[in-house]
Amino acid sequence: MKLFKKMIGLSFILTFALAVSACSTMEGLGEDIEDAGESVQDAAQ
Repeated sequence: MKLFKKMIGLSFILTFALAVSACSTMEGLGEDIEDAGESVQDAAQ
């Protein structure tokens, strides 16, 4: 039973860490897309 609780706890920690890193990655992707859009707008002017 103790092993089961440890495994559940570890899986929650890993899931949380994965979710946090995914959010950071998506934020960076959004910034890259925004920068590309601004470059296109500047070139069009």
